[in-house]
Amino acid sequence: MAAASKDPSALLDVPPLLTGRLAITDVNPSVLSGRRPAAAVVDEAVRVRATCFREGPGALKIAAVLHRPDGTCHSRVDLQPSGPNAWAGIVRPTDVGQWTFSIEAWSDPWQTWLHRAEVKIPAGIDAELELSEGALLLEGAITPKHPARADLQSALTTMRTGSLPPPVRLAAAMDPRVALALSNSPLREHLTTSGPWPLAVQRRRALVGAWYEFFPRSEGATLDPPKSGTFITAADRLPAIAEMGFDVIYLPPVHPIGLSNRKGQNGDLVASANDPGSPWAVGSPAGGHDAVHPDLGTLKDFDAFVSSTNALGMEIALDLALQASPDHPWVTEHPEWFTARADGSIAYAENPPKKYQDIYPLNFDNDPEGIYAEIERVVRFWVSHGVHIFRVDNPHTKPIWLWDRLITAINDDHPDVIFLAEAFTNQAMMQALAEVGFQQSYTYFTWRTGKQELEEYGNELAGPAAAYMRPNFFTNTPDILHAYLQHGGPGAFAIRAVLAATLAPSYGIYSGFEIYEHVALRPGVEEYLDAEKFQYRPRDWAAAKRQGRSLAPLLTLINGVRREHRALQDLRSLHFHHCDNPNIIAFSKQDGDDTILVVCTLDPHHVQEGTVWWDLMAIGVDPQSLFIAHDLLSDTSWTWGQTSYVRLTPWEQVAHIVHVQQE
Repeated sequence: MAAASKDPSALLDVPPLLTGRLAITDVNPSVLSGRRPAAAVVDEAVRVRATCFREGPGALKIAAVLHRPDGTCHSRVDLQPSGPNAWAGIVRPTDVGQWTFSIEAWSDPWQTWLHRAEVKIPAGIDAELELSEGALLLEGAITPKHPARADLQSALTTMRTGSLPPPVRLAAAMDPRVALALSNSPLREHLTTSGPWPLAVQRRRALVGAWYEFFPRSEGATLDPPKSGTFITAADRLPAIAEMGFDVIYLPPVHPIGLSNRKGQNGDLVASANDPGSPWAVGSPAGGHDAVHPDLGTLKDFDAFVSSTNALGMEIALDLALQASPDHPWVTEHPEWFTARADGSIAYAENPPKKYQDIYPLNFDNDPEGIYAEIERVVRFWVSHGVHIFRVDNPHTKPIWLWDRLITAINDDHPDVIFLAEAFTNQAMMQALAEVGFQQSYTYFTWRTGKQELEEYGNELAGPAAAYMRPNFFTNTPDILHAYLQHGGPGAFAIRAVLAATLAPSYGIYSGFEIYEHVALRPGVEEYLDAEKFQYRPRDWAAAKRQGRSLAPLLTLINGVRREHRALQDLRSLHFHHCDNPNIIAFSKQDGDDTILVVCTLDPHHVQEGTVWWDLMAIGVDPQSLFIAHDLLSDTSWTWGQTSYVRLTPWEQVAHIVHVQQE
């Protein structure tokens, strides 16, 4: 069996669970008890949590210490109580690399004494003894080079001046300057450390981005006569996508397409001579995974397309579909890479009741090393042509060791390369793929349309799953047209766009979403009529704009808000708030002092109104105070408080995206 080129767990000893005098447990973020690194990106507010407790009374202090890849200390953050025996705080890594953090817990004898003294001395109980013991502690804190030596010495002198009343001497110990000095340089007993805990820090695009998927062959295509668009004609679409504020251009496979068993329009098993076939049926005599379809142009044209994309401030994500059409060169050169059936034929792909006769899946049992070497070669080939994001098709149908080894090998040389797992499968497999290295993952968002299921799923992704999985919320795909969009009208598209773009730091749409394409192949299915997967689908973007039949203005506004407000680029701070209307959802996000409140209708047909109870303490606002609520969608402001009345309509304003500005 093939092994990973570098096992991340081999770089570090797995952190012990319980060592030292104090107990430290439930450290988060952690993956597989530290055997795998938790996920983070540059300048992300990484929420560190731990449970810590001790025997008997006494003050505890907890800190998170963040270490750079070279092992040096980057920062130390005191953790604050967040529940029974629970502590939390935020660290921010600043560069790409393999970072670590440790949890330190210690007994604070000064705070233990101060708590006791504040009770006993005013009551006249053992006042002299308590002051003597406090003075000994303070004396031990004073060092020749202590920056607050003078303040500490002054307090010590007062504490030991017996002619002064005990309350006055205690007040000297409670001086804010003393508190600050002992906070910056605390007295620490029974220091216990848990860690180091690994943290894989990637570039921000691994967490944050707005994706736009389109088929280059449809841009500039004609239907009569049938003719493919090219990379050159597709480049004409790029400025409009950039103007809407998208960051990533995701392309389906751009390779030659097989003729054998080619599917026709709407997946028909019989294709006409003019049907272009599915791009996921990779390979023909014109080449395989390292070639571009001749109809699209040349490799030089692809390079120019990448350059045009980059010049507009976007980057390319290329589909990595590890499968082959019957005409792929692999089939004749390496038949052992496929599954032979009893009659000698090669097994095609199936997902009952769906059949993919135009696709042969790979079989990793016979020559895993040979297949792996070819896959790594293909990925490195496209990296050399400017592709630094790969959307991986059906990774759950390949062995997990493949991704462990491949992603590690590529990231060793190209740490900026990102892999997105397109795995609409069981939760355990999706988790495993993320744990072995996928920087992003597709999610179940497309099927979560109700309030309760959205809140439950959001809490899962922003909570436990955030340690290992970075979600990408796609509103639709070439294969998935949810019934909500089929029957909800323009309001449904606006609602799903707002939710996808604000609930998750990364989201995506598939071309046609912005002009409300919603017609299904037939009732009860999620497939598009005249699916672009099997035919050219040129669109008249200009006509849609003239007719006002476009979501582009809202998408442009939302993407601009996302770029301006770091709170919407955060995952872990997602917090849901109560609304008395089950058709309205309310939530908040924060990054530092940037706080965003979102309230959105879930009903694409009717007016909805209700009262939202904002959990102001959760976002650091005094529950009794008022604040300025500036709606970033309508550019209007109101004064809001703990409760807010909202009225939302699917044809005018489906949501408020509010920037909190305290009075």
